[in-house]
Amino acid sequence: MKTPPSKPFSTTAPPIYDYKIGQVIVASSAGTMIEWYDFYLYGTLAVFFSTLFYPPGNPTVSVLASLATFGAGFAVRPFGAIVFGRVGDLVGRKYAFLVTLTIMGGATTAVGLLPTYEQIGIAAPIILVLLRLLQGLALGGEYGGAATYVAEHAPDNKRGYYTSYIQTTATLGFFLALAVVLATRLSVGDDAFKIWGWRAPFLISALLLAVSFYIRLKLRESPLFSKLKDAGKTSKAPIKESLGNKRNWKLILLALFGATAGQAVVWYTGQFYALYFLQITLKIDYVTSYLIIAAALFIGTPFFIVFGKLSDTHGRKKIMMAGCLLAALTYVPIYMGMSKFANPLNPVMLTVLVLIQVLYVTMVYGPIAAFLVELFPAKIRYTSMSLPYHLGNGEFGGFTPLIAAAIVAGTGNIYAGLAYPIAIALLTFIIGSLYLPETSHVRIWDEVE
Repeated sequence: MKTPPSKPFSTTAPPIYDYKIGQVIVASSAGTMIEWYDFYLYGTLAVFFSTLFYPPGNPTVSVLASLATFGAGFAVRPFGAIVFGRVGDLVGRKYAFLVTLTIMGGATTAVGLLPTYEQIGIAAPIILVLLRLLQGLALGGEYGGAATYVAEHAPDNKRGYYTSYIQTTATLGFFLALAVVLATRLSVGDDAFKIWGWRAPFLISALLLAVSFYIRLKLRESPLFSKLKDAGKTSKAPIKESLGNKRNWKLILLALFGATAGQAVVWYTGQFYALYFLQITLKIDYVTSYLIIAAALFIGTPFFIVFGKLSDTHGRKKIMMAGCLLAALTYVPIYMGMSKFANPLNPVMLTVLVLIQVLYVTMVYGPIAAFLVELFPAKIRYTSMSLPYHLGNGEFGGFTPLIAAAIVAGTGNIYAGLAYPIAIALLTFIIGSLYLPETSHVRIWDEVE
């Protein structure tokens, strides 16, 4: 697709009012990281939860049910994107992500207070699923708000760089969840953790919620949205304009199949499926497996910013497509290598192999916030960008561990589950390479100036 000629970028920040972009990034990122921490606590403990909230008797069925509950939170994320995207486009970015933060923190704290299957029977998994659905709805509105808020503060020529800090929050939230769970288990011991200690990481969320809410409450509205609102150019019906517009639907579907679907499976394979593979398939103890994943995340996280910055000068599309292709071509040998270095155990090489997967994650995920912001007009940006992002990450990505584990269980081949992420990554590479526009030249401030 040919891109229109670009105008010279302004290298200064948008001249709406005095602010420091660093403060905007820190405040937005802190809240988003806490929301990811809340959301991923369950993912970190999904295998463990299979013994707490589901009927005993069949361990395989319990694990799959636990993974399905994990996926349920992802399934409703597109609905959260529509609901809170509408709020963000009508009322403002700040108000929407204050609401999502409150819902997420409340639902996570409630998980920490939830009785187990042994205590209340079938009501336990039902309530757990309902809380996961609330978390998914909240996260569906959170990401689009934070990414849009930062992007609408940033100068055009540094949008990939500044929004890449938001992209680190998902991995940092996962890292924080791993660290808190590991520290709790080591401090109270396995027996106490199984009885009551598992609740502590969830209850900590109440404190994190209070701190993050206070920080976000002090933020002002996005300058671009404020100017749009002052000019009377905001949408009166963002859902209708986003979903009732044929041209906009083409952009949504292109963003989904040409970008976010592949990004999602690469992300969840490189982090969550890698963890499950270490623990369930390779039978590596939880301390070692957590440390392997945590080390890879710690080393790899700065590359979100590296690739976000590179996307400002080299384009978003090339980097994202390269990440999808590399992942699809190398997953099988990487996981074969993980099997080899699991027996005898070589944690250094296992960390290296997981790190390679995390680097693929940074390639596909680092530039995508800037890409989605630039693809849609300001007055329906929150709603429009949130939908393909959460369809991709909720439906394609969130169910990756479940689908892969189910394929393995059905075939008996420990590598067969990789067929799913490989197929979706290749699909995105083909569609994205052929049809995805390059957006790094887009000047979003032209809409209001």
